[in-house]
This record gives sequence, structure tokens and C-alpha cells, in this order.
Amino acid sequence: MTAHLPLPERMRPQTLDRVVGQEHLTGPDSVLRRMLEGGELFSMLFWGPPGTGKTTLAQIIAKQSGRPFYALSGARSGVKEIKEIVNKYEKNPLFARQPLIFLDEIHRFNKTQQDALLEGIEKGQFVLIGATTENPGFEINNALLSRMHTFVLKPVDDEGLRTLLRRALEEDDVLRSKNIQNIDEDFLIAYAGGDARRLLNALELVVLTAGTSELTAEQMAGILRNQPAYDKKGDWHYEVISAFIKSIRGSDPDAAVYWLARMIEAGEKPEFIARRLVISAAEDIGLANPNALLMANAAFDAVMRIGWPEARIILSEATIYLAASPKSNSAYKAINEAQAQVRKTGNLPVPLHLRNASSAFARKLGYGKGYKYPHDFPGHFTPQNYLPGGLENIRFYKPADNPAERKLDEYLRRTSRKNES
Repeated sequence: MTAHLPLPERMRPQTLDRVVGQEHLTGPDSVLRRMLEGGELFSMLFWGPPGTGKTTLAQIIAKQSGRPFYALSGARSGVKEIKEIVNKYEKNPLFARQPLIFLDEIHRFNKTQQDALLEGIEKGQFVLIGATTENPGFEINNALLSRMHTFVLKPVDDEGLRTLLRRALEEDDVLRSKNIQNIDEDFLIAYAGGDARRLLNALELVVLTAGTSELTAEQMAGILRNQPAYDKKGDWHYEVISAFIKSIRGSDPDAAVYWLARMIEAGEKPEFIARRLVISAAEDIGLANPNALLMANAAFDAVMRIGWPEARIILSEATIYLAASPKSNSAYKAINEAQAQVRKTGNLPVPLHLRNASSAFARKLGYGKGYKYPHDFPGHFTPQNYLPGGLENIRFYKPADNPAERKLDEYLRRTSRKNES
């Protein structure tokens, strides 16, 4: 290993077997492993938090596939660099296979730049691996997304981080020379917060500066306390947004505005914050105050039109309103339970009376037969089953205890759906 390289680079895995925390992508039956073993390669997108292995996986794929590898940054590169790679490949007969282009921070490419990638993918001029920390549904063009397979990377769990920490202490020549006898692993794992790169950077810093073979949590905290508290490009990005959302969920507007200010001062993108407010309005406030979603969505639209610095006022208003609203996660829990049921029971047939009788043939098969049109009955309601066979009595939506949902519950209890004590 090369001593002058940072520890995360010295410890970067060279095979799938050495990657930790992403077993759903690297395990024996995973798509990535089968793809490499089968010699096939397709364009793909790695989406996940910082320090989860996006660059590492791209490098392993390039190495094992034997393709020329070009690493670019969406923040510093453009279409010109990609065209130069394509021209070099097309003019050089020694290239037996298309080059693999790794585009980190692909979300930094604007719509026009992303569109320019389509032709190269479709014509097989290159294989593209993109990496992003941002939601592809918001940041990547649909046309580009449809041509790539998206893989979601998870924050590295505590077990994976512990494996990396011990591996570094045992295998890295620089760290082994310090003869560390004891170190508070739990402190560093908590400090890393699922980010392997942050863990290894912190480990290297404390080992090289402590001057002792035993490292306590107090010693390491003293060394690390002067590290940047927020990095919009990575390290503390997710910790601060997590504190922001949890403060809203906990109905503390003062704390929520504080974390909002931290993000604003760090230069965070206003649309990133606004999107989280929309999600929070639906997930944490929900039917306890449906107006919260309207407020958050209006704030998102306004922020997109106005931008900094005035957007801070809009975000502050929405943040305070959401934090001060009554809370309910009943809608969030309902869709989670419904999806779990669908995964468990599969595509159950739609009951005949609910099917669309759009033709004589469909009517002959019994489509729509027996359906009762609710508006033809008093109170615009009549008892009727709307679920597939075997699920007639299942309940996904369970009203929370708040004034708005108590009204919903009262209505449902007047119907046959909710005749329960």
C-alpha cells in the first residue's frame, strides 16, 4: 500500500468480496455479481449516501470486466470530455470493448448534458456508470433513467463499519506501525454515521495525532471536534438534514429553524430542503393536518421560482408551520403495510364486480356485474367489498388519535368498513 495516499484510498476494496455493507448488491446471487461472472455489462446508476462504495463498485466492475476506465466528475467535467473518450475509442483498434465511463455526481449535469449521454449509450459507444447522492427521480432525466439500471446503496451498518475499522488497523502498514492496543470502536462507528470514508478518515487522524497506543472516546472527541460540522457535498450533509426532519417530527420549531439556518449558511440547495419538507408533511403530519402538504408544496414551488436569499423566508415559514402542526404517520404506515401485503400475496385478481365492463365480451365474462354505484344510495354509500378474495377484512389505514382523523374515523365507523369496537 502507498503511505502517502489517504487511508480510504489505501483500503479501497479491489474485489466484490471485500466490499462491506452492500451485500444485497455484492452477495452470491446478486445482479452485479451475476453480471460480472456472465461477462455482460450494462449502464447503471448507483444511488446512495456518501461513503457507501459507489466509486469502489465502479472501479471493481471496470477491473473485472477488463474495460478501459475513465473517471469523471459531474461537477468538473462536461460532454466535451466524454466525446473525447468516445473519439479515442472509435479511432483506436486496440480497444476490443467499449470504455466504461464513471460519472460521479451525475446529478450535477444539467438536462442538456444528460440528454447528450443518450446517444452514446444507445449506440454502445460506452458503458455509463453514474453515481449520485440525490434522488434520481428528481435529478436525473427520465429518458436517461430508463436506459440505466438503478442500484440503491445503503448506509454501512455498524457491523460493516466495525469490520472496516479492524481491517484497517490490522492490514494498513501505516496504522500497524503505531501499535494501537485499544481503541473505542463504538465512538468512531457512531461518529461515522454509516459513512465508511468518514470512518477511515477519522481513524487515520486520531491514530496519527494521538501519540498513544490506547484511544478513548474523550481523546478522539477532542481531536475530531474541530472537523467541519456540515459539508453539503458529503460528510455531515445527512446528519444535519436528519436533525432538521426529526426536529419537525418532534414539534420543536426552534430546533427546526436552527438546523434550517445551518443548512442555509452552508450553502445547501434550497430545493433539497424544500423537497424534504414536502416528504415530512406527508410522512409525519399527514392526515392530522392535510394543509401541511399544501403549505410544503407551495413552499417548494415558490422556492424554485425565487431562489436564495429570499427563499430562506419561505422555508422558515413552512418549517415552523410543519413543526407546529399536529402529527400523524397513519398514511405512511398504511402504504407500508399495503406494500408488504402486496409483496406477500402477489397480484391477486381484481374482483369481477370492480372490473371495467368496457365491451360486450367483458360484460359476458361478468365484468362489472353486481357493482353498486355509491351515489345511487342514501348518504352516497352502500356496503360493498373492494378488495381481492382473502383480504376482505384487512385494515391498512388505522386513524391516529387527533381531531382531524377522529372525524375520518367517525365517518368510517358509520360504514360497514369500520364496524369494529
